[in-house]
Amino acid sequence: MRKVLMLSFSIFQLSYAMAQFNEVNSNLQQVLDKTVDGKKIFGCSFAIKKDSVVWQGASGNFSLDEPYFIASTTKLFTTAIILHLKSAGKLSFEDKISKYLDKSIMNGLHIYKGKDYSDELTIQHLLAHTSGLADYFQGKGANGKSLEDDIKNGYDQFWTFEQAMEKTKAMKPLFMPGTKHKANYSDANFQLLGKIIEIITNKPYSINCDELIIKPLNLSKTYLYQDPTDKAPKTLYYKVNELHIPKAMTSFGADGGMVSTSSDMLVFIEAFFTGRLFPKEYIETLQVWNKIFFPMKSGIGIHLFQLPWIFNPTGAVPSFIGHSGLSGALAYYSPKENIYIVGTVNQVAHPDISFRTMIKLTRAIKKK
Repeated sequence: MRKVLMLSFSIFQLSYAMAQFNEVNSNLQQVLDKTVDGKKIFGCSFAIKKDSVVWQGASGNFSLDEPYFIASTTKLFTTAIILHLKSAGKLSFEDKISKYLDKSIMNGLHIYKGKDYSDELTIQHLLAHTSGLADYFQGKGANGKSLEDDIKNGYDQFWTFEQAMEKTKAMKPLFMPGTKHKANYSDANFQLLGKIIEIITNKPYSINCDELIIKPLNLSKTYLYQDPTDKAPKTLYYKVNELHIPKAMTSFGADGGMVSTSSDMLVFIEAFFTGRLFPKEYIETLQVWNKIFFPMKSGIGIHLFQLPWIFNPTGAVPSFIGHSGLSGALAYYSPKENIYIVGTVNQVAHPDISFRTMIKLTRAIKKK
C-alpha cells in the first residue's frame, strides 16, 4: 500500500510539474505572438534560460532557429576575443593602440580642439567607448547625412576598414580620450579593435571567431557575414519595408557583421558570463559604467540595461548586462535572477521593442 501511495504521489508531482512547464511555455509564446503586430514587428525569435528552465520560441514570419543578423551584438564576440588575448598575455587594456596600428591609420585619428590625441588612445578607450571618436556609421558627414541614413533609405553599399577610418577622421571627436564620465558610442572603436585582433593573431577576424568562439561552443549556425549573395539570414525590416543591405552587412565586420540564431546565441551569452571564453573574474572589471543613451550605460565591452526607479518602482525588472544591436537583436544576462536572454524583433526602426519583449519574457519566466 505504501508503495502504491508513493507511486501515486510521484505521478502527481510529475503531472504538476508538466502542467507548470506547459503553462510557462504558453505564457512565453503568447509574449512573442503579441509582439508580432504586422505593423511594426513582422516576426521575432527569442530564447531564454532561468536556472534549469530553457525555452525557445518564434512568431510571425520567423521559423524556429532561423538565422538572423545580430548587428552590434557582434561587439560581444569582439570583446570576448580581446579578453581571451588579454588572458593569454597578448595585450593589456592600457596598451596604446599605436603599439599595433600602422601610422597611416593613426595619423589624424583623434584631433580635438587643435590637439592630436591619437597616440593617447588605448584598448580600454575603444572597448568602453571613452575614446571620444566620432561614429563613422551614425555620425553626420559634411552633407548632414550619415551612413546609417543612406542604408535605411535603401542605398546599400560596401565600405572597407580604411574608408571607415577616413569617415571617422573627417568628423570631429567629441572629447579627449578618457574624459571622466564621458562616453560616446562609436562603431569606429570596434572597427579598430577588429583590426588590432587581426594584427596580433595574424589571422582574419572571422577565423578568430571560428577558432576561439564558434567551434569551441559548437555554434552550428553562427558566422561572420562575408558573402553578399548569402540569403540565409532573415531579411531585416525598416518600418514596413524589407531592408536588403547585404553589401553593408559584409562591411561591418567586428562591429556588427555576425549572423546567428537564438539557440546559438543562448549558448554564447551563457559562455561569455561563466568563464568558458575568458577568465570569469574579468566580468567584474568590465562593469565601469558611463551614460551612453537612455536607459543604457556603457561598460568595458558590455552594456548595462537598467530601468530607472521611476519606471521600475518595485524593482520587478532586473538589471541586465550584455549588448544589443540596431537590428533589434540583443543578448543579455541578469545576475540577480540568473536569467540569460537573447533574440531579435528584426526591426531597424523599432529596436526598443526588443527590450520590451525581453522584460515581458523575464516576467513570464519568473512566474514559473
